[in-house]
Amino acid sequence: MIDDHTTSPGPLEVPDPETAPGPTSVDLPRVEAAVRELLDAIGEDAERNGLLDTPARVARMYAEVCGGLHEDPRRHLRTTFDADHDEMIMVRDIAFHSLCEHHLVPFFGRAHVAYIPNEEGRITGLSKLARLTLGYARRPQVQERLTTQIAEGIEEVLAPRGVLVVVEAEHLCMAMRGVRSPGATTVTSAVRGLFRTDVAARAEAMGLIGCASAQP
Repeated sequence: MIDDHTTSPGPLEVPDPETAPGPTSVDLPRVEAAVRELLDAIGEDAERNGLLDTPARVARMYAEVCGGLHEDPRRHLRTTFDADHDEMIMVRDIAFHSLCEHHLVPFFGRAHVAYIPNEEGRITGLSKLARLTLGYARRPQVQERLTTQIAEGIEEVLAPRGVLVVVEAEHLCMAMRGVRSPGATTVTSAVRGLFRTDVAARAEAMGLIGCASAQP
C-alpha cells in the first residue's frame, strides 16, 4: 500500500525536548488501580499471591513500552552533517515493537527506511533513523500510521528529495484472537518525492529491501 503526500517545502524546526511542553511521565498509581480492576472484572483475584505485584509490574511495563508518547521523535533528526553524498541512504531491518491501539496487544516486525538528501546535503546519523522509528513505535499505534509518521518525520525535518518507508509486522491481535492466524505478515509503505516519481529510484530501493514488486 503506497501512501501519497505532498512534499514539505522545507525543513521543520523541531522543539527542543528539554523545553517543549507536554506530559513527561505515566501516572503509575492510576495504571495499577486499573489493572487491579481489570483482574477483578475478568474473574481473577487480584489479591492472590501470584498477582499481588502484577499491577505494579504492568504499570512499569506500560511506562516503558509507551515511552514514545512523551517525546517528539523528530528531535533525533535535528543533528545533521555534510557528507558530500546526494544519493540514496537506507537503513534496513530496524526491529521494533508497538501496541495495537485497538486491542493493546503487541505487533512487532522490521522497518526499512530510505531517503535521498536534498541539494543542501542535509544528512542525519544512521542511528537517528532507528531512533525516529522506535519513538513512533513506542505508543499505542496502527501500522499504517506508524509508516506514515516515519516518512513524514524525515520529510518535515530533513526536507529530502525523496523518502521511502516499508514496514513489515506480525500482529498478535490477529494471531491470538479473532481470525487466529499466527505468522501472517502485514506490509505497509509510504513513498514520497523522487521515489514516487522516479521508477528507477523506487525499483532500486525496493530491490535493496527485497520486495518483489516496485510498482505503486
